Amino acid sequence: MAAGAAAGAWVLVLSLWGAVVGDRNITARIGKPLVLNCRGAPKKPPQQLEWKLNTGRTEAWKVLSPEGGSWDSVARVLPNGSLLLPAVGIQDEGTFRCQATSRNGKEMRSAYQVRVYQIPGKPEIVSPASELMPGVPNKVGTCVSEGGYPAGTLNWHSEGKLLIPDGKGVSVLEETTRHPQTGLFTLQSALMVTPAWGGAPHLTFSCSFSPGLPRRRALHTASIHLRVWEPVPPEVRVMVQPEGGKLVRGGTVTLTCETPAQSSLQIHWIKDGIPLHLAPSPVLLLNDVEFDDEGSYSCVATYPSHGPQESPAVRVIIEAEEEPIAGEGLEADGPNGTGGWVVNKKGMEGPRKPGGGGGARRAESVRGARGS
Repeated sequence: MAAGAAAGAWVLVLSLWGAVVGDRNITARIGKPLVLNCRGAPKKPPQQLEWKLNTGRTEAWKVLSPEGGSWDSVARVLPNGSLLLPAVGIQDEGTFRCQATSRNGKEMRSAYQVRVYQIPGKPEIVSPASELMPGVPNKVGTCVSEGGYPAGTLNWHSEGKLLIPDGKGVSVLEETTRHPQTGLFTLQSALMVTPAWGGAPHLTFSCSFSPGLPRRRALHTASIHLRVWEPVPPEVRVMVQPEGGKLVRGGTVTLTCETPAQSSLQIHWIKDGIPLHLAPSPVLLLNDVEFDDEGSYSCVATYPSHGPQESPAVRVIIEAEEEPIAGEGLEADGPNGTGGWVVNKKGMEGPRKPGGGGGARRAESVRGARGS
């Protein structure tokens, strides 16, 4: 009868999932049986061996012997001296040691460090966005992984590349919870991105779960494809100082192109329908204006996604200076015969020299006066 019981135990051992192992570091799947070999133990009774366990189920070292006991449902010694854990769990993580004496009296020791794992289901992205807007933070979605052990990590990818949160254009809000009964983990990772103006019109995102164990492949979600919607930019306009665009000859006029605050915009200027060959700038400054500076001015803002947009034109008007009254510190023009007036007061100007240059040579773009 004893022989029949031993044969039945051997049938049980051979039918267990997995093979008998002898490595020091053991990784076992939760809920599956695990067999640990006691090296040097006689294959049949009588045997001199002892198993010691220090796991989440014990407060100190627990001793098991071939005679069995109350722990048989958790771990028991098989007839060949191996230790059987019928259904390994999280509480079985820990250290297992066996000490046996062979038939010839040689003492052998075995030691194992056991870790358990549970691969969760495939992660998924819940509540994904339908489209994104540039220049502002957008929630792409929340990646969820349920039922894993150990916790592992979630990672986001864009266009096949790993996304690294930088707190500016990319940020991630993570939450990890644990089931009170099973001890398995649920991970959530919400992704926020700020697409750049003028960037790609479509972006692809995916998420992956990496187990906290070596030699285990990551699990990937299906990719989501989101459109980056750029609204039609607001109208570009030109502000002029002095207000109304009227000033006297010799004064200064400042033209400012007002656009959305986008660093990628290029601003160029047009006078009377002809582009001015000046460096791109949102501010155009005309110094010492003359009559040929008079005209219609507009600016052109070039958007990466919508192309150029021209502002309505504003008019700059150069008014003639008020003629002085003869005899009040002024004298009629002398022998040069120009027919004008020479201002003798300090700080005033004399007659303009013939052939004086026009406004194009006195116009300058002001870089850095306003963020372009």
